[in-house]
Amino acid sequence: VEDEVRQPGGRMKTVDLRKLSYAELQEQLDESKEELFNLRFQIVTNQLDNTARIKAVRRQVARIKTMMREQEIAAWETQKEEA
Repeated sequence: VEDEVRQPGGRMKTVDLRKLSYAELQEQLDESKEELFNLRFQIVTNQLDNTARIKAVRRQVARIKTMMREQEIAAWETQKEEA
């Protein structure tokens, strides 16, 4: 889904990813993983023109996972301080 948050090619900026909730990040992760699967399928069937897109999507997946982990750690630290 191309919208005002994403850069051309579908990549979101890290700053924009930090604004998303955990559920929204999970949704973005699912979309990115599905896109990566489709790109891999296209490369096997010789339909993929831009092979660099695979690298970009892999990095996007890593970026999203990093943001999710940061939120998990922040929630854990908040919970620890309250106890």
